[in-house]
Amino acid sequence: MKSSQTHNLTHKLTYDLGLAIVQGVYPVGTGLPSEADLCIKYDVSRSSTREAVKMLSAKGLISSRPKQGIRVLPESSWNMFDTDVLKWILSSKPSLSLLKEFTQVRIAMEPQVAALAAVTATYQQLADIEKALARMVDADKGLDDPLEADIAFHTAMLVASNNRFFLQLSEFISTALHVSIRYTNRIKGVPGADVQKHAEILETIKSRNPDKAKKAVEAILDEVLELIESKL
Repeated sequence: MKSSQTHNLTHKLTYDLGLAIVQGVYPVGTGLPSEADLCIKYDVSRSSTREAVKMLSAKGLISSRPKQGIRVLPESSWNMFDTDVLKWILSSKPSLSLLKEFTQVRIAMEPQVAALAAVTATYQQLADIEKALARMVDADKGLDDPLEADIAFHTAMLVASNNRFFLQLSEFISTALHVSIRYTNRIKGVPGADVQKHAEILETIKSRNPDKAKKAVEAILDEVLELIESKL
């Protein structure tokens, strides 16, 4: 029980400090309080503090060296593929330029994901994409969550690529999509995605046509990028 409690305190301290760093409470180049001071400020043990510092160091937010103390590193050092770091950034300052950069990553990746799915997807994986599309149809009728249904579609497509490297990015993609889709839907003035365009993507994958699948995904992502750029 004590070990579990220590684990929870460590994660809470990691979350609180990580969010504070991203929000600029501890500016880049400045020092964090010492481990001893953090223990007092956040009312946690020395071991929990030490583990939290290690975790934030691994995420690229801070460096901790003898005689130099704990320093906040520049944003260029932060691990943007770490879902905690991404959540902290998106919850505190989801800038348009960041959403644009994320969409550029999607444009570089997702058309290829769809092309691979068209070639390698199993019948079960196709059924999972189809289920996600059915959720999007239900969401249009108010029977499901539009955002979650849309993300389920893109995640199912990622899985259907059967590429282990793409699959490793599913949590990262899902985390960023929660903010990106919500924002672009708000610009368009609609609660959910274009179901027909997503249905066309599914059809190209089911017809085993990688080129058409790639182009169908490129079309919706180009629209997303144009929307974001129109507001920059």
